Amino acid sequence: MIDEILQEHIGVIQRLSSEHSDPIQQLGEKAVETLKTGRTIFFCGNGGSAAECQHLAAEIVGRFVKERNGYPAIALTADTSALTAISNDYGYERVFERQVEALGRPDDLLIGISTSGSSANVLHAMRKAREIGLFTVGLTGKDGGILKDIVDLCISVPSDITAHIQEAHLIIGHIMCSFIDANLSVDETG
Repeated sequence: MIDEILQEHIGVIQRLSSEHSDPIQQLGEKAVETLKTGRTIFFCGNGGSAAECQHLAAEIVGRFVKERNGYPAIALTADTSALTAISNDYGYERVFERQVEALGRPDDLLIGISTSGSSANVLHAMRKAREIGLFTVGLTGKDGGILKDIVDLCISVPSDITAHIQEAHLIIGHIMCSFIDANLSVDETG
């Protein structure tokens, strides 16, 4: 069983590399551009994807591998008071949208993580982000769901297995962080 799971994972990552290197590079370059111009990277997602949002935001604010300045990144999944108040007052489908409306500015970057590409709250956030002028990125799986049609850039992991999609999303996020490390130094304005 272990070998089978690992082989499935390796196959997904190999397909990701051969089929999606260009959009992954675009994401890395866009993240660097966003931070170099003093803008913010926002993340949103549910469940395991919410954890990935917080993980990746921490890598940008803290550091990934290389010592460098901290940069602005916010996981819209982390403020429990905002999450519960917005959910209570407006419904869970608007929990990220309302935060984007309050915090997002033109030329910020919003990364929505949804393995199905159909999470209603991520879709609402993306629509609001585009309305405001943020650059939007969807990290999905399977066929990309609705998300692929409403974002500026979509990277859809070639798998139907949620665990492998999430594993690949983390790798994509770490590649983005590698771009940030390679292109932003302690001499940049943080």
